[in-house]
Amino acid sequence: MTAIRKLLDFLYALAGVLAALCLIAILSLIVAQMVARWTGEIFPGAPNYAGYAMAAASFLAFANALNRGAHIRVSILLNAVPAGPKRLLEIWCFGLAAAIAWYFTYYAYWFVYWSWKFKEVSQGQDAIHLWIPQSVMVFGGGLLALALTDNLLHVLFKGDHRIVRDTVDTHGE
Repeated sequence: MTAIRKLLDFLYALAGVLAALCLIAILSLIVAQMVARWTGEIFPGAPNYAGYAMAAASFLAFANALNRGAHIRVSILLNAVPAGPKRLLEIWCFGLAAAIAWYFTYYAYWFVYWSWKFKEVSQGQDAIHLWIPQSVMVFGGGLLALALTDNLLHVLFKGDHRIVRDTVDTHGE
């Protein structure tokens, strides 16, 4: 079981790093497009690639953000109830969220499959096959679904979730 835990934590961290790299790619594309404009050159497809990188950054960051406490959770209610009802509410929240995430991932997979099957390409100058950037959506959605299921199982068997806030609280300073 420790090997699975290490693998999942590695996947969540890797997805976070890949999301950060996508943000760097967006910055690089924007700067390259600015330089191209200043020099009178054309950088075809740069806005499309920046959009793909933004979508990839979002979907790749979901699982990592969940486990780091960066998702918006309604914890005001969870913190106000006793341990028994709190556990039931956590199970309900993680169960519902995991079901929705798996549902999304299932249909996102078929969306990508049909884009691949019909050889859909973007309407921009680059005419990239759309299944390539769309695949990141399936991977990120699947990883979020896995992270939610992971937390659900942790609540069921250990009594509490694995979400750890790693932000610094500056209130009161």
